[in-house]
Amino acid sequence: MKRKMLTRLLGVGLVLMLSFTATDAFSQCAMCRATVESNVGTGSKEPESDVGAGLNKGILYLMAIPYILIGTVGFFWYRNSRKSHA
Repeated sequence: MKRKMLTRLLGVGLVLMLSFTATDAFSQCAMCRATVESNVGTGSKEPESDVGAGLNKGILYLMAIPYILIGTVGFFWYRNSRKSHA
């Protein structure tokens, strides 16, 4: 049973890690999009500025942290509830 739980936990961790490594995220909200567009400029053929790339990575980190915290608390809660019933 422990091996099955460990396998599932590693699988979920692997999926989360792979989903955040090579993600091309574009501006997620209107304010971030306006900031990126004003820094890149209109009509220029330059790639996305460092500000836009930083905003996109920041949005992904801010989005992932609550899920990681809730998952960690849920895992410890599950583990402790299994110990008390065994």
